[in-house]
Amino acid sequence: MAESLNGDAFTTLRLTEADDRLEVRLHRPEVRNAIDQAMVDELHAVCAYLEASPKILILAGTSSQPPTEENPKGVKGIFASGADIAQLRERRRDDALAGINSGLFDRLAKLPMPVIAALDGYALGGGAELAYAADFRIGTPELRMGQPETGLGIMAAAGATWRLKELVGEPLAKEILLAGKILKGEDCLRVGLITDLVPGRELTDAAHALADRIGAQDPLAVRLTKSVFHAPRETHPMIDTLAQGMLFESEEKFRRMQDFLDRKKK
Repeated sequence: MAESLNGDAFTTLRLTEADDRLEVRLHRPEVRNAIDQAMVDELHAVCAYLEASPKILILAGTSSQPPTEENPKGVKGIFASGADIAQLRERRRDDALAGINSGLFDRLAKLPMPVIAALDGYALGGGAELAYAADFRIGTPELRMGQPETGLGIMAAAGATWRLKELVGEPLAKEILLAGKILKGEDCLRVGLITDLVPGRELTDAAHALADRIGAQDPLAVRLTKSVFHAPRETHPMIDTLAQGMLFESEEKFRRMQDFLDRKKK
């Protein structure tokens, strides 16, 4: 198992770690958490850690804050406004072929334990594609999700062209990708892009409540189920059978089933 991450070494992320989970907050508030190369590099470091030391990952952005005497307007929450346009403007063909964001998001999607995205405010462009790579998405009424790339002369090339179709179906995916449709939080819930809609002040608690439910399951069973779920169709049912065979020999299976039987006797 890898040692804990040194959160002080990160400049674009804020980390909070517990025994069974890691909360990672995108932290570039001055540019609405735009995803730049430094953030990509630091998220790769997070992935490397979680691949060696599997834990639930909660991905979040800047939390909303209610109005105060010092700040009458409060603070609006934001997940990520997209890729850093200043950097994107200078990238050329070879940069695109390197798959900077798509490679990272694919790595996040393949992490051993589930990934929860807690979404508030803008989750646009690359920010939306980062959220699509998560296993679970929880949002707020203030959430705005969409793909404005074609309006900037490029395309959504970090997963939206195929993940979005799987998530919401082809007609709506095309409206988002080709016509620039932006979905509000209620829209996202209605079409199944998020699984829960909560007030901004409750977003972090809702993400951790979901992590608690996942954490109550057997970690090995969760890991194998996630892996089998994403396996190609042609590998089923053989991969299901092999994974179940591994679980049938685990000590945790015997312990949990015995606990169930003991409770039933009472």
